[in-house]
Amino acid sequence: MLAIYLAMLETEQDQRRFTRLFEAYEKKLYAVALRVLGNPDKAEDAAQQTWLQLIKHWDRVSALPWGETEGYVVTVAKNCALDILRAERKTVAFPEDWDPPAQEECQEEYDYLVSLIRSLPENYRRVLELKCVEEQTNQEIARRLGFKESTVAVRILRGRNMLKDRLEKEGYTYDAV
Repeated sequence: MLAIYLAMLETEQDQRRFTRLFEAYEKKLYAVALRVLGNPDKAEDAAQQTWLQLIKHWDRVSALPWGETEGYVVTVAKNCALDILRAERKTVAFPEDWDPPAQEECQEEYDYLVSLIRSLPENYRRVLELKCVEEQTNQEIARRLGFKESTVAVRILRGRNMLKDRLEKEGYTYDAV
């Protein structure tokens, strides 16, 4: 596999530095990915994604002092493993009897809002659950569901407008600050 990675680099100096990096951290990257994923095959995929990400951002990686590369490389490996976990979870919908965590005060209002979110069309419901209940960022939601961030932002806006319209029909008012 190292030969394939080396073919992606332009200069002999970059190839030598990458080879040194690969030999120093190959096992560590795999171990980090295995710890996150708990599956040897998926850990191997994450390790390969890590090396590809490092090559993709080689200008940044090669500019780091050698003493700082380990932390950077391990962080990239952990993020690649987490991306694999997120991709697996994106296909799992919340069950209808799912009971989201809530604050104890204002419980009735919270339950009502959750029921309104659940009543939305699926493509808006799922995005709003991740945004409002799980408090994920638009970027995290986009990665998890395989959408563009702009698609997520539009669905959040439209979903919130649907919720606002339903609340207004029931007599609730919203004052923008």
